Amino acid sequence: MQGNSTTRDTNSRQANPEIFYAGALRRISRAMILLAVLFTIFALLQFNPRIALGFLGGCAVSYLNFHWLERGVAAFAERVTDAGSRQSSRGIVLRFLVRYVLMAVAAYVIFTVSPASVYGLFAGLFLPVAAIACEAAYEAYAALARGV
Repeated sequence: MQGNSTTRDTNSRQANPEIFYAGALRRISRAMILLAVLFTIFALLQFNPRIALGFLGGCAVSYLNFHWLERGVAAFAERVTDAGSRQSSRGIVLRFLVRYVLMAVAAYVIFTVSPASVYGLFAGLFLPVAAIACEAAYEAYAALARGV
């Protein structure tokens, strides 16, 4: 009995970091939403509503881009690892390129409506970078404080 509990404790400690790191994409998505709201309010108070609206548009584009990239990478990985997959590589590449076309269209629309909003749009496109930096800081804290 003693050996089983020791083995179980060792396995739970090894599984814990896997579970923790598996939640990184979910935490990054949540951080993106939280940062978008906070920084949009900041832009509204510090600058003008057009820049805040451009920033919010950039956040929306970058949030969608992040999730489409996540799905594209997962589909590509599945295609590579599973030879019997029905997913065409042409479809994966097409979805990859459509993301950038949509970002260009959003930038064009925002630029034609209000050129000042372009600054906010470009700032909003960096939302995933800020969320990933927050996740990296959280993971460093978890590794040092809790030994995960």
